Amino acid sequence: MAPSFHSVSLLFIFLHAAGGFMEFVKDQCVFNSTDLKGIEFIRSTYFNKLQYTKFSSSVGKFVGFTEQGMKNAAASNNNNMYMASIRAAKETICQPNIQRMYDNILTKSAQPYVRLHSETPLGGRTSSMLVCSVYDFYPQNIIVRWTRDGRPEATGVSSTDELADGDWYYQTHSYLEYTPRSGEKIACVVEHISLSKPLVTDWDPSMPESERNKIAIGGSGLILGLTLSLAGFIYYKRKGRGRILVPSY
Repeated sequence: MAPSFHSVSLLFIFLHAAGGFMEFVKDQCVFNSTDLKGIEFIRSTYFNKLQYTKFSSSVGKFVGFTEQGMKNAAASNNNNMYMASIRAAKETICQPNIQRMYDNILTKSAQPYVRLHSETPLGGRTSSMLVCSVYDFYPQNIIVRWTRDGRPEATGVSSTDELADGDWYYQTHSYLEYTPRSGEKIACVVEHISLSKPLVTDWDPSMPESERNKIAIGGSGLILGLTLSLAGFIYYKRKGRGRILVPSY
């Protein structure tokens, strides 16, 4: 299983308001462990969205990308005191923050939840498509598989990668192309470090999802209609009790 890399970023912005120029410095700690060998410190400098220098601890020096950037990189590389502090950033900046992240975040886990639904393929094909969508799990590594009548099913299966939501959680989707058969039992099985046992979600083919939605909407409308009718009847009865009949001559 490939190592999982994470990144912590620090951003420093310098704004020159008079001419509308903006310069900013971004520090990154890219890591897959708390050990210094598994950490890379990167400092990138930008001017008006254009990157002009970059330092990487794996290279050990600044590199320039523009004419001015190459001059700045050469000046920084010749500044021994500044370079000593930059080269030590893995230990002074990255490692303490990464350790806190492992202690408070990266050692935790979040259980996934599963939504299993069907999709109708285009082109009038007789086969159907089941989609097993798995949401809000952490850490990233997860196993999603299918079973048919309790046996592993690999034919007609495709899956996405684990997709980052941008909030430390992930999602993934697995697809099963199949031809419905009477009496068979299909299930989506999810295995994750946050689960004490595999999470099994059975597919219920008794009613298409679109029909279930129609019934739910129709039932809600019926209940609302009955409620409004009852309220109108009660209002009418109360008005009737308070009415005074005036005889006509």
